[in-house]
Order: sequence, then structure tokens, then C-alpha cells
Amino acid sequence: MNDKLEYELNEDIQAVAPIEEPARQEYFMNKCHEIIEQFIIDNGRAPGFHVATFGCQMNAHDSEKLVGILEKIGYKEVEDEDKADFVIFNTCTVRENANQKLYGHLGSLKKRKQSNKDMLIGICGCMMQQPETVDVIRNKYAFVDMVFGTFNFYKLAELLYKRLSGSERQIIEVLAKPELNVENLPERRKYSFKSGVNIMYGCNNFCTYCIVPYVRGRERSRTPEDILCETRRLVSDGCVEIMLLGQNVNSYGINFLEESEIIKENPDYDFPDLLEDVCRIDGLKRVRFMTSHPKDLSDKLIDVIARNPKVARHIHLPVQSGSSSILKAMNRRYTKEDYMALVDKIRAKLPDVSLTTDIMVGFPGETDEDIQDTIDVIKYAKYDQAFTFIYSIRTGTPAAKMEQTDPKLVNERFNRVLEVVRDSCTEVSGRFEGETKEVLVECLNDHMEGYVTGRMDNNILVHFPGDESLIGSFVNVKLNEAKGFYYMGESIKNQ
Repeated sequence: MNDKLEYELNEDIQAVAPIEEPARQEYFMNKCHEIIEQFIIDNGRAPGFHVATFGCQMNAHDSEKLVGILEKIGYKEVEDEDKADFVIFNTCTVRENANQKLYGHLGSLKKRKQSNKDMLIGICGCMMQQPETVDVIRNKYAFVDMVFGTFNFYKLAELLYKRLSGSERQIIEVLAKPELNVENLPERRKYSFKSGVNIMYGCNNFCTYCIVPYVRGRERSRTPEDILCETRRLVSDGCVEIMLLGQNVNSYGINFLEESEIIKENPDYDFPDLLEDVCRIDGLKRVRFMTSHPKDLSDKLIDVIARNPKVARHIHLPVQSGSSSILKAMNRRYTKEDYMALVDKIRAKLPDVSLTTDIMVGFPGETDEDIQDTIDVIKYAKYDQAFTFIYSIRTGTPAAKMEQTDPKLVNERFNRVLEVVRDSCTEVSGRFEGETKEVLVECLNDHMEGYVTGRMDNNILVHFPGDESLIGSFVNVKLNEAKGFYYMGESIKNQ
């Protein structure tokens, strides 16, 4: 890079230093756009990008914003990673093997990057909040252009401008803790008719197996004003379904990011209050939330759901284990009996609710008796779906220092639990066979021509005859046949 360009770049960055976000990022989006326009003139096409997303719905929502920023800059999305000029990996670090999968992706892209001088590779997300992982990228994958974390993903345009301008060969900017939470960024939603809305960030629970509090930080809540304003904007843009997102939505109300008049008037304002306020928004037809920690799910929340038909009759209630001793070792702060009593409370006021859960097998110290406790809870709770997985060591968590269980034994126990889950969930989820339910159509069916796929408010999938014109609309569907974890149905208009 010549001295003149470097001077201009430094001048640009200094000039916008005092500007508050997101105006600062708007500035860099425009500067990047100028560079991309020149690329288009030189190459006769727009550069392509591909965002590969791993992990939870929070990550998926972050990726929608990354996509929105890149499209505003002038990039064009391509489905094939191998045809992209800019590949971004939005990473998850819940599983230990996630790192190896990422390194495998990077290795396959190295030769492509060597043959394409314009190609860029970026990595962001939870995995980048681990210093040892960033060191590996810096030392072994020097061809990676950009590395940024969960606390500054909104700065994509600024970091990209530095790289496109040539001021730095490899840009690494990972914040150890959040400095700002910038909303109202450009975003390109996967679905035009539904969207997620972040209500809080981070986690304070410190379950002994989980890395999330270390990579997402402590809990910070957005103000009710911000959340309601964003939701109204989405509804005016055509959204009929909103999912309220947080690592633990039930603890919403801690450490607000900004001053709030609503909170000043009602210092006890909490998640049930927010949920009720969201339901009052005209034009919004369905509200979901994810995820609930059992220790914080209150009677007040159950009552709010019961009296608000807009709230989906689906609660994801991760149990992790049915053993009180293992739950204590996990630092979950409830017992087997507490959890089952909570299930009773929910079903007493929401008899048709669909409960789903996460179940971990193989936590350090787990015995056959502990597995039987988990099986007891599965049968008692009558889940519609249970996401069952084997415990994965996460370096830096307390459980990683515990004595680990023999993998062969863990696999045997996992298969036992999985068999119970399959049998129980198949029986429970089929209870609506023959009934007519309202389904929000999401897409054309990938495997059956002339069919569409949608979800009931309890989150169960339904496939039925239809065409593209139904996407984004609510349709009354008769559930003709239960197929385990989905239904085959027919629109009552077609009968």
C-alpha cells in the first residue's frame, strides 16, 4: 500500500472516531461500497459472499445482520462456499470438536485463496472469544483475513474497510468483554414473515459443562422500549411471528444496557411483563421465546402464556439430566423433583402445551442409577421432542477437570436414553392426529413436489399439499397422519 493511501485510510478512521455507533458503521459501509463499485467495474460482476453459521439461534440472528451489512456494501450472496470471494464462518464453541471442523474448512480454502487474490476469509462468533483459538488462527492460518468476536460483530464494515484498503494483512479484533451493543443494523432475514429479536445477551448461570458465559459474557438486558420498537418495525415490515431470544429469557431484567422510563416506573419489570407487552402489538399473530432455564420459569410466566393466545404453546425446557446429584454437579440449581413439579404446574394451566428439552448423557460421575433418573423424567414429562447428546469436554469449564466417564459406557447409556426418547416422543407428538390446527407455512417442501412445509404453534412440522403462494400465511390444516416428529396433513379448503 502506498503512503498516500495509508494516509487517507488513517485520516478516514480518525475522522469518524468521535461518531457514535451505528453512524460510524454506516460511514464505513459507504466507504466499502466505493471499493466494491470499483471491483464491479474492473471485473464485470459483484463479489460473492457466503456466511456459514454454526450453533444456536442467537448465532443465526447475528448472521442475518452480517448478511445485511455485506449486501448493503455491494456483495452478492452465493450458496456455494467454493464460489465465494468472501467466506465468513460464524462459529459456535459448545462442542469441543467444533474447532477441528473449522480448521478443516480453513484448510480446504487455503488453495483457493492462493489462486484468487481477491478472496477474503473471516471468522467470528463464540469460538473467537477463546484466546488459545485466536492464537492458532494467527500462527497456523495466517491467510485468514479477519477475526472478530461476539462483542464486536457489528463492526464488520469497519474491519472490512481496513482489510480492503490494505492497511493490515490480518485483522484480529476480539474484545474480552462487551463495550457496546449496537442494534438497528442492516439485516437480511431468512424469512420475510418471521424474525428473532434479541432481548438480552450473555449468561450468569455458569453451568459447569458450559462455555457460554465465558464467550458471551454476563447477562445484559435490552430496554423494553428498544425491544418493542424493533418488534413493531418488524411487524410493519411483514413479520407475523416473532421469537424473543436470549441465553436465558426467564432472567430478563438484569443489567439494562440503557436507561428506561418503563423500568423507572416499574423496577420489577420482568420477562412475563415484556412478553405481555409484545403480545399487545397489533398485527403480530404469534410469539415464541427461547430458551427457558427451569430454575427461573415462574408462575407469573405460565399465567401470561395461558391468557395470551398469541404465545405459542411450546416451551423448550432443558432438563440436561434427571438425576438430582448430577444436576447439582452441573450447577443447574434445581432437583429432579423441582423439575417434575414445574412440569405439573405448566400442564395444569397449559394442557395442550408441547414441551421440548435438551438431555445430556455422559457427564462426569454419571452412573446407571443417574441414567434411570433421566429416563424417569423423560417418561413423566412426555416431551414432544428431546435433543439428546453426549457430554463434550470444554476446556476452561469446571467439568473439564472432573474425572471423565468411559466413552464405551457413555455410548451404551446414550443408546438406552435415545431409545426411550424415540418411543416416548413418537407417542406424545402424535396426539393431535385427526385434529385441525393452524399452521404457518414456511417453505416449499424439499422432498415432495406440490407440498409445502409449516409449523404449528407448538413447533411441530406439518407437510401438506400447497404452492408458493401459501408461504408466510396461516392455514388451517387437518392432521391426517402422525409420522413421529411431523405430520402429513391437508388444508381444510382442499377437502
